[in-house]
Amino acid sequence: MHYFTFSQRSIRNILAGGILLFSAASAQAQNVEPLHYTSFHTSTKPTIDGKLNEAVWQQAAWSQDFTDIEGDKRPQPPLRTRLKMLWDDQYLYVAAELEEPHIWGKLLLHDTIIFHDNDFELFIDPDGDGKEYFEIEVNARNTVFDLFMPRPYNEGGHALITWDTKGMKTAIGINGTLNKPADKDKSWTVEMAIPFKALRLLGVPDVPKDRSVWRINFSRVEWDTEIKGGQYVKKTNPATGKPLPEHNWVWSPQGVINMHVPQKWGYLQFSTQAVQKP
Repeated sequence: MHYFTFSQRSIRNILAGGILLFSAASAQAQNVEPLHYTSFHTSTKPTIDGKLNEAVWQQAAWSQDFTDIEGDKRPQPPLRTRLKMLWDDQYLYVAAELEEPHIWGKLLLHDTIIFHDNDFELFIDPDGDGKEYFEIEVNARNTVFDLFMPRPYNEGGHALITWDTKGMKTAIGINGTLNKPADKDKSWTVEMAIPFKALRLLGVPDVPKDRSVWRINFSRVEWDTEIKGGQYVKKTNPATGKPLPEHNWVWSPQGVINMHVPQKWGYLQFSTQAVQKP
């Protein structure tokens, strides 16, 4: 997701053949302490089906609930979002649960700009140098947008959208009904298996070692919607006719409305200790 700190919470210019992204760092960015998560090793591969009821997932600890991207200066999100992680010698496994009374998704084409829907996103910098990192987005229809960033946008970086997370497995679970406004839903879940080989960087081993540390963060985009003609539509600003700014909820607060500041991401530590029920 691509955030900007101009007069509105975000400005996005989508052009044929690419994305023009302009960002300005906020001088008043809140100084927040990055969060930490320890991922334990598993000898049992979870089945990537969007269901998180397997014993191996029950043993993994949930993260802290997501907060607003700016941290404590904004109210706590009204809908709960949390995640957990595991790993083995092939994959980083990610599971997320997103509380949602109205589950919807419209985009179906791979590498469509998925944050135009409600979505779940992750950002990974394996060597933690603030450059050469990866972004993966997915909506409730399991449509994926993945890209590689040589460096952040405010350092002149450009998104390489042709990059794909080769071998990645993703699945969505719907605790309710998709795109049916007449009823009330409970939540949707995201399950991912991300191959370490797909994230190979020069000088970074394919497989983490015990106590390896990555920089990582997770984000949830949530749009304000209303029901018109039996469908979900984004609420608009009456003065402009444009959609209201999206809500940006994250695992580790950035202190600024910009996910593309890798130095503010949280820390993921890998442990070769076998996962045990918390």
